[in-house]
Amino acid sequence: MTVSSDLFTRAQELIPGGVNSPVRAFRSVGGAPFFTKKAHGATLTTADNQELIDFVCTWGPAIHGHNNPIIREAISDALFKGTSFGTPNPYEVEMAELIAKMVPSVEKVRMVNSGTEATMTAIRLARGYTKRDKIIKFAGCYHGHVDSLLIAAGSGALTLGKPDSAGIPESLAKETIVLPFNDLSKVEEAFANYGEQIAGIILEPFPANVGLIFPESGYLQGLRNLCTKYGSVLIFDEVMTGFRVSAGGVQEHVGITPDLTALGKIIGGGLPVGALGGKAEIMDYLAPLGPVYQAGTLSGNPLAMAAGISSLKLLLETDAYASLEKMGKQIATAIADTAKELGMPVQVPQVGSMFCVYFSEKTVANLDDAIATDTERFNKYFHRCLDKGVYLPPSKYEANFISTAHQQGAIDQATDILTQTLREL
Repeated sequence: MTVSSDLFTRAQELIPGGVNSPVRAFRSVGGAPFFTKKAHGATLTTADNQELIDFVCTWGPAIHGHNNPIIREAISDALFKGTSFGTPNPYEVEMAELIAKMVPSVEKVRMVNSGTEATMTAIRLARGYTKRDKIIKFAGCYHGHVDSLLIAAGSGALTLGKPDSAGIPESLAKETIVLPFNDLSKVEEAFANYGEQIAGIILEPFPANVGLIFPESGYLQGLRNLCTKYGSVLIFDEVMTGFRVSAGGVQEHVGITPDLTALGKIIGGGLPVGALGGKAEIMDYLAPLGPVYQAGTLSGNPLAMAAGISSLKLLLETDAYASLEKMGKQIATAIADTAKELGMPVQVPQVGSMFCVYFSEKTVANLDDAIATDTERFNKYFHRCLDKGVYLPPSKYEANFISTAHQQGAIDQATDILTQTLREL
């Protein structure tokens, strides 16, 4: 028995499914998960001493790789001053200034403790601001485990084969309108029928919890126009894409500004964090100024703020985005070219430091397309890459992430493994 298998056996006795987040259980790809004992740069070291080139990057936050010395030093300096104060602290102000500087939609920002908390607050704020109840979301877009949003969700919910979670009241689900992504006519129809009841639209502008899907030309602008016309709030969930696609996220990349933006992952530098930002007029509806209540004991935690500030400054002070785009294109092009040479149906959508591998003949434009991709072939690909030392996300519904640490030889090595394994399929 390996160390990881022993740990998993023990974990299952006390932790539901043996994991603290569902997709870690390898249910989608089969087999048992490995346990990590340490990580550095672009590499994970398992409990069984296998070294893996990591394209999960703690599911997004590790844009500078693992155990980055500059971020580690920032956490150490903050730790020396205390772990939590329960009062405002200087780090919060600096973080707010950085986010407002980088993200086009943000005039004011509220720090929270997770991406889920950010999206939960966003829809509550949209409802409180508009005095309306209904929210539009899109099938396959995952916004955390919020009751109103865990309906036709992506990511781990799809992996488990249960897009709609038990425990969500039908009355609450009725206030969520679920539409197919990339079909603007369906959104127009929903507004025609319920326009005066719709508080807002929430979406991942580049859905990355169902692989990686890009909006069709004019789609995001169409959503912006409809929200403006009907007085609804447009919410971009950039928990995954924020600070990855560009310094200002998808909204900067495509030039479309939402009313509210949910953020997370990278702004914690590897520690738990989330944020909600947007128009001052809407944000001022939050308590203590307004009637929409939101609170958190550890919100703006000094350790998380110090790590996140360091992470964002590293992005601003280096040529990170050009390097990440170059590495992303190298991998995507190599896989796509190899697949074409082999006559194998593969799609490799990529933007910046994000990419995914769909085994499909057609471009994936929505949830139904993603579901229809070849699961069996993906699962074989995942396990063979893992055996060779490359860790991809353990589900065909997840995006891959690249870090600045991958440029130290890891990209060339991983590209060889990824293309070689494709040939073996």
